[in-house]
Amino acid sequence: MKTILIVLFLAACPVAALAANTGKTITHEDLWLMPRVGAPVPSPDGRFVVFQVIEPAYKKEDNQTNLWLVPSDGSTGARRITQNTSSEAGVSWSADSARIAFAAKRGEAKEPQIWILDLAHGGEALKATNLSTGASWPKFSPDGSRVLFASRVYADAKDDEANKKLAKQSEDKKYKARVYTGFPIRNWDKWIDDKQIHLLVETIGRTDSRDLLVGTALAKLPGFALSNDDDGGAVWAPDGKSIIFSASRNRDRAAWSFTNNDLYQVSVDGGEPKRLTGAEAEDVGDSYTAPKFSRDGRSLIASFEPNSGSSYNANRLVVLDWPGGREKARIELPDARSVSSFGISPDGREVFITAEDAGQEKLYRAAITGGTATLLGGPTHGVWERLSVAGTSAPVLIGNYESATEPPEIVRIDASGNSAKKLTTFATAKAAALSLPPVENFTFTNSRGVPIHSMLVRPPQFDSSKKYPLLVLMHGGPYSQWRDSWVLRWNYHLLAAPGYVVLLTNYIGSTGVGEAFSRKIEGDPLKGPAQDINEAADEAIRKFSFIDATHQCAAGASYGGHLSNWLQGTTTRYRCLISHAGMVNLESQWGTSDSIYGREVGAGGPVWEQGAVWREQNPIRLAANFKTPVLVTAGEKDFRVPINNDIEYWSALQRQRVESRLVVFPDENHWILDGENSRYYYKEVHDWLGRWLKDAPVAK
Repeated sequence: MKTILIVLFLAACPVAALAANTGKTITHEDLWLMPRVGAPVPSPDGRFVVFQVIEPAYKKEDNQTNLWLVPSDGSTGARRITQNTSSEAGVSWSADSARIAFAAKRGEAKEPQIWILDLAHGGEALKATNLSTGASWPKFSPDGSRVLFASRVYADAKDDEANKKLAKQSEDKKYKARVYTGFPIRNWDKWIDDKQIHLLVETIGRTDSRDLLVGTALAKLPGFALSNDDDGGAVWAPDGKSIIFSASRNRDRAAWSFTNNDLYQVSVDGGEPKRLTGAEAEDVGDSYTAPKFSRDGRSLIASFEPNSGSSYNANRLVVLDWPGGREKARIELPDARSVSSFGISPDGREVFITAEDAGQEKLYRAAITGGTATLLGGPTHGVWERLSVAGTSAPVLIGNYESATEPPEIVRIDASGNSAKKLTTFATAKAAALSLPPVENFTFTNSRGVPIHSMLVRPPQFDSSKKYPLLVLMHGGPYSQWRDSWVLRWNYHLLAAPGYVVLLTNYIGSTGVGEAFSRKIEGDPLKGPAQDINEAADEAIRKFSFIDATHQCAAGASYGGHLSNWLQGTTTRYRCLISHAGMVNLESQWGTSDSIYGREVGAGGPVWEQGAVWREQNPIRLAANFKTPVLVTAGEKDFRVPINNDIEYWSALQRQRVESRLVVFPDENHWILDGENSRYYYKEVHDWLGRWLKDAPVAK
């Protein structure tokens, strides 16, 4: 195999490399207790930015989550603007940049409510809603007199009293049963019940909440759901007389078909929502989410995902004229990369976009008239993400910056894409005190002639005179990528801390290269990507003389766990494996997961047809080959990869007498989110790797 590109950040950044080699080795406490800076929300005039900061603790009741404010010009540091034991979320600004609204659970409240804080005049936040079903995702009306928000309500309840009555009836039932007549029935770690997310409008200072969707034909459809099960990206129309939102009307078809979201418009006075996108006779069309209006109110831009029949489609942007609502342009990224975030310039002429690119996320710009966006630039390493654009004349671009060595902070990105200015430094000093070698990028051509991007992380206090074991880490998805970013779940440096080299490969099927590259995984869900993983390990061993080829282990979670289980049946090159939330049986995963149709498309047909993928790329069918010691971990509440797959894997391992260890977290879902559980999980991982890789580097 021929190497076509290698970029070593250690060579590019000798000062950073030296610091990374002399600092303290990262511990779980360093990782978990690091302040976590959330997504920025700039004021419409672009002068200030509100954001959430989590000050985590191992005991949930000791977590502190508050809102902070920082000027966008960086003239002063950030200041805390809320101080409560509960967290605030879903922040939005009033159009005059004077007030913010947010959702919070304060005092004895059982559900979060909407609060409004006047930043221009000071004072305490005032409670704006008082609903038994709670309230979230507030948005001020253009004139600032009303607030739009979302609430999880009983589908037929006309008001809050009706919701209270139905809740009481449910609580008083002498039996407990879930009854379904259609799909889906679960989502991630929750059962779908008889409640729906609806949109409500309330006049500030009154208790006149109006449910805009109750009783509508749209909400009564069995396939109705607001997109992403939150607020459907709801926004006010420029004249304040209606709301635009994204919703599905065909989610109930998810067992046998792709589904989609359309844009709808509903009057603030109620009535049937009007569908703005898709042909009237169309059953399942393209998908539209995240609507945003230009400042002049003449354009509505939304994220657009075409329905191509493939299980992966990159996000584009679509431009609708307003108030007509007719499509007038589409915007794509080079190589059909997928839009991650976007914002509209104040003059309404341009759109700024961030998108993944080979382990990074960079800045692009496009004319609102459509066409292909132009790459402006990106950080030297790391990612710019969660972009928002504000300002009254020149665009003010605000986002998060992070890298594998720097936790997320708020930055102001130059509109040229050449640089960014840090506005916050909550975790900077703590991260700088740690030995965190920068990631090193290399790209090689695999045996099928396709360029494959990988990143490599050296261990702390790296000594070039020693050889180090190799940990091959496989990302989930598969439609995601390893990024030069700060990771909590699989932190590269914490995994490398005992003295391992960590290899991160963006195999075929990953994002960040283009739509065609991601789609290559269809019809080859495990064999091809696993081949890329093994070949990348071979390439790393050839390229980096400090890797000990005799000591290799591989680990992955979710789809990465699927790959780990495939490696179990197809190779004995690894001394050990780690599989978290990993699928071992394609057929039982298809039948028990909360999402099934895309798996069928990726396999080339339904299970009962027993096409080649079902027969040839199902790890359980290779159980006769299982030999490698493996640590299997799972969350009992995981509905995306239900625990039956982990138990089935465990049974096969025990039947084959393969040395193995099973760890089940009863209170966790697809991810391990509790601090103490996470600490224990990393201990299990380190203990397992230490047993097979040995802790100390070996002399050359």
